[in-house]
Amino acid sequence: MSDKLEARQDNIVSLKVDAIVNAANSSLLGGGGVDGAIHRAAGRELKEACRKLGGCPTGEARITPGFRLPAKYVIHAVGPVWQGGACGEPQLLASCYRSSIALAVEHGIATLAFPAISCGAYGYPAPDAVEIAVAECAAAASRHDSIERIVFCCFDAAMLDLYRAALARTKR
Repeated sequence: MSDKLEARQDNIVSLKVDAIVNAANSSLLGGGGVDGAIHRAAGRELKEACRKLGGCPTGEARITPGFRLPAKYVIHAVGPVWQGGACGEPQLLASCYRSSIALAVEHGIATLAFPAISCGAYGYPAPDAVEIAVAECAAAASRHDSIERIVFCCFDAAMLDLYRAALARTKR
């Protein structure tokens, strides 16, 4: 089912998919990087919707409307801060992807886009994070017929190369 997965270099807030995933912090109230960009593009209504959710623990996800975004929904996933790898970071990161996809299936979302969760300010080593992302999404795509397309939206060419290499390995 890896034919349902693709990587591209783009701006996640402009993608025309059913849902975009936000690399959120546990407050869900906005921050820097992808989180800040999504909050700015969606408008202040997103912050109000997030405030009502009361936060989100690391490894889980929550869903809100997309408001002013082309995407109908925003799935807010809270990834782990990298602390060397011995504090459950791989399991928490994998859980972010599983939780996000479970929300997508529950809400009838067929197309969704993920950023590289935890790879920015949270310091997760990108090669390791990409392997987890691709493995979890490939497994989910094969389990859920309702998922038609998962886009790994990359900020730069280096990240795109990592995703393309990981995707190529899933097709072997």
